[in-house]
Amino acid sequence: MEAESEPYVRLATLRTLHRVVADLNAARSLAGTLQAVVEGAVHGLGFDAAAVSLVRPDGDLVVAAVWELEESPMGGPSVLLGQVGSRESWDRLLGVSDHWGTLRFLPYDRGWAVASDIPRWIGDGTLPVYANDWHPADGLLAPMYSAGGDLLGVLSVDRPRSGKRPGAWTREALEMFSLQASIAIGNARLRAEMQRALARLEKEQQALRASEESFRQAFEYAPSGMAITELHGAGRGQLTRVNDALCRLLGRPRAVLRQQSFADLVHPEDRALLERTSAESGRAELRLSRRDGGYQWVCLRNSIVADAAEGPSFLLTHVEDIEDRKRHEFQLAHRASHDALTGLPNGAELKARLARRLCSQPQPVGAAAGPAGPVEAAYPPPYGYPAGPVSAAYPPPYGYPADSYSAHAAHDGLEGADPYAGAVHGYGLPEGGPPPGIGPGYGEHVHAVVPADHGPGGEAWSAPFRSGGAAVPDKGLAVLFCDLDGFKSINDRFGHNAGDAVLVEVARRLSQAVRDGDTVARLGGDEFVVLADGIGREEAKDLAHRLRNAIIPPMRIDGRAMRVGVSLGIGWAGCGMSIEEVLHTADERMYDEKRARGGAVRGARGERSHRRAG
Repeated sequence: MEAESEPYVRLATLRTLHRVVADLNAARSLAGTLQAVVEGAVHGLGFDAAAVSLVRPDGDLVVAAVWELEESPMGGPSVLLGQVGSRESWDRLLGVSDHWGTLRFLPYDRGWAVASDIPRWIGDGTLPVYANDWHPADGLLAPMYSAGGDLLGVLSVDRPRSGKRPGAWTREALEMFSLQASIAIGNARLRAEMQRALARLEKEQQALRASEESFRQAFEYAPSGMAITELHGAGRGQLTRVNDALCRLLGRPRAVLRQQSFADLVHPEDRALLERTSAESGRAELRLSRRDGGYQWVCLRNSIVADAAEGPSFLLTHVEDIEDRKRHEFQLAHRASHDALTGLPNGAELKARLARRLCSQPQPVGAAAGPAGPVEAAYPPPYGYPAGPVSAAYPPPYGYPADSYSAHAAHDGLEGADPYAGAVHGYGLPEGGPPPGIGPGYGEHVHAVVPADHGPGGEAWSAPFRSGGAAVPDKGLAVLFCDLDGFKSINDRFGHNAGDAVLVEVARRLSQAVRDGDTVARLGGDEFVVLADGIGREEAKDLAHRLRNAIIPPMRIDGRAMRVGVSLGIGWAGCGMSIEEVLHTADERMYDEKRARGGAVRGARGERSHRRAG
């Protein structure tokens, strides 16, 4: 090339560089750019062969592109494609080569510096005659660096077509070309990384869209209620999204629910439970209001949905309908504490109510007993069920016997007042704190005290409360023990079905004869017990008279007129007495009356002659 006139050579080289650089920038991929580099070195700079070794992510260099003007026998330099040389060997090779500016020239007599792992091909060229002739084992390398100074690769050229070692102008042109090649390779890599990033982003967006669609479908078409609640800002706690199942469950349109929160919908008695329920993995069983004014039992389960960058985003709440389960629980609780035949409280419930009414300490002498009230006011809710009538939380029909339910609801707390929602005990706490054996709540207790007997022949067991001239209340908790007379003969003569019908009718009559708030219970067989709180001795006698008059009239069963009598005993319950003592005392009073009237009494071994059935 230097054999021609210098100005012409420079102008022609500049034109060639302009063309090959344009080809470099026209390439759209890294592979296309590398191929443009080797072809530009061959066609634009006057070399017969060129190769590019590209730095891999692990630091080693791999032959990524090769070009030869005319294909050599046995494959030529193309056999080098894909071969790898270590970074250490390449650094040593570049270090021992002659520095021609940014180029590196390795003369043939320094071939020992080429490590065995560096890809190399030597053709059958002409041996040099003069000192500046090109030797087949000579090597000219153009390292290519990024803008940050990192090695991108090495451009290797071989066999100048002039047969001479490149002069100053050719070396300068090769330096400029390698610089442009570095820029083109860097841009191609950036484009490749950007394309891979865009592909990943598109794939992630597709996955996100698919995930959002899956969530939307799972949320919208879930068979149970689902809601999303705002966690931050002015709308904290507001329902921002609800599904159709929740709208159907509460009977409210979506637009209305989205203007409310669970705090707006929860039953007033369950508000504290809702506030105590934690957001993360919180669970609560409570009641939410329906559009028709009723309440729906639901189970709320909370899960926090968090953003990786911003933390918790919203609260996802699963709303499960547990109305049927709750109804069954109430039914089971009612059946466990009530007689299946008559619907009255059974013996266990009677004892439980007495246990809740009486404490283990007798009324101190001279202490005020506090206001007396109906026995129903002393029964707090058992089993953790909500206060309020069962009929209000679970309106009929729920499988309870219609006749027994309606006949005894007023006395069993199922109509108008919950038997378990009783008023707070107004216990008076004695000076010095509660007596031993009294647990929490003693300070709210109203002592049950046997009322004063102002007439002759009062019960002996009330005497301790009158000692020392202390004032004794005129009203107390009466226990009326009722035992049917003649019931066994009905059972024997007409069968158990008739006997059961008689028991149901007796239960109905007793329930109608007592006061509001009194308890009528079936103790077992043909025995009934009435608890009447806040009643005096004369009033208790009047109540016993009403009960007897209610039972004595004939009753028509299966077209037959049947009649039973009743023996009644009046006992009194006071704090410090055991439940067995209370019931035994009333039972003895009943048998005193039965003996006085010549009825069935105890046998030789103290066993009753009439039927004792549960």
